Amino acid sequence: MADKRKPRGPYYGAVLLGGDAPGGRIGAGRLSAQVAAADRADCRWEAHSPPLPEGSGCSFQFPEVVPLNIGGAHFTTRLSTLRRYEDTMLAAMFSGRHYIPTDAEGRYFIDRDGTHFGDVLNFLRSGDLPPRERVRAVHKEAQYYAIGPLLEQLENVQPLKGEKVRQAFLGLMPYYKDHLERIVEIARLRAVQRKARFAKLKVCVFKEEMPITPYECPLLNSLRFERSESDGQLFEHHCEVDVSFGPWEAVADVYDLLHCLVTDLAAQGLTVDHQCIGVCDKHLVNHYYCKRPIYEFKITWW
Repeated sequence: MADKRKPRGPYYGAVLLGGDAPGGRIGAGRLSAQVAAADRADCRWEAHSPPLPEGSGCSFQFPEVVPLNIGGAHFTTRLSTLRRYEDTMLAAMFSGRHYIPTDAEGRYFIDRDGTHFGDVLNFLRSGDLPPRERVRAVHKEAQYYAIGPLLEQLENVQPLKGEKVRQAFLGLMPYYKDHLERIVEIARLRAVQRKARFAKLKVCVFKEEMPITPYECPLLNSLRFERSESDGQLFEHHCEVDVSFGPWEAVADVYDLLHCLVTDLAAQGLTVDHQCIGVCDKHLVNHYYCKRPIYEFKITWW
């Protein structure tokens, strides 16, 4: 392809930055912000892009209609579509400041799975979002190409919107991921040791910090109870289980956390069954017993 080239001036991103002020002039603050955005996109792309040919000192002039080869999938779009949002990897790639290889047919090649690139283009063209079943996959592509507006919109539709709510709940338990990994590791070790297809382990899931008797009621708008610090120490103990989750202070209950555990274990390709097998019957003090529910988790490996 016979590329026309032009010198790189002090505002080399002008074709990318554009302007909407009277006379086409851009205010200093806006220009500075846009140049910074372009530079951030450049940094992301430089990790993937080969340099311009040595000694060129120029930028590429792309055609108005751009043929693309994304990992073997072919697309055609306007240059303005790829440059629609300046602070993106695509805008940086097709700004003219980077060398992009072409295939035998002259299509610009990006070494990335192109299965969901059509959804990315549809958003850049007209703001369309993918159907629910493709939201997670397209979100991953939007992260790769650093398309902020697409990421923001995807994170406000299902299932990602619900995931944000779920993560807000799990954020109450900073140990959640570590304990989840512990469940997997214990199940793996037991299955290997016993040469078994599955393994079982005991998990305690409790919401309240201390047991309740019929004579106690929670404080208004709180899940905590009126007990002195010394009383609280009397109730401190560890149930005889493999892993414990709790307590937490939120509306979400034990069954919500169990759902999170099963969902996250299944996401790792594990088959999970669980059932309540009783409660911890450890005597604490006077008429108080632990009574935290204990669940048996069965992890099947194949």
